[in-house]
Amino acid sequence: MSYFFSFPMMNNCLMRFDKAMPVRALICGGVLSLSACGPGFTEPMQKSPNSIIGKTTQDIGEFKPEEKKEVSDQKLNVTNPVTGPLEAYRPMVERVVIAQIDQALRLYEAENGKYPATYEEFMEQIIKKNGIRLPVLPGGWKYEYNVAEHKLEVVQDKPAAP
Repeated sequence: MSYFFSFPMMNNCLMRFDKAMPVRALICGGVLSLSACGPGFTEPMQKSPNSIIGKTTQDIGEFKPEEKKEVSDQKLNVTNPVTGPLEAYRPMVERVVIAQIDQALRLYEAENGKYPATYEEFMEQIIKKNGIRLPVLPGGWKYEYNVAEHKLEVVQDKPAAP
């Protein structure tokens, strides 16, 4: 059963209250008050020494197609709503980093009329000259520069599935 009330100060707005509303408010209030009671809310969290969050690298290898490494497809494959943000971290970082490197490569090509011809030229003229530092990737994934296609790849050492 629902009850409707009109409050003059609210321009005759009708508000609905059901019998279950006080119970819902009590449950929500209890959950909210309990959620702030743990030590995680009163003390700063300590970052794990093994954490990759905030760490950067200039470690970029040379992509060799003959090695048949698994190349990331950059797709978000969230399988669990609880760990979803962790599962989405790598693909999101990849997209941002690849866009950053692609922009640097296009600027280099516009200024020089060509892309870097070698891996060494890429490292010197794009990464080191611009002071680019890339976020460390989780789970054995790493960056490699594909000289033939003039793009950054994210690869994993295990071979790609047949």
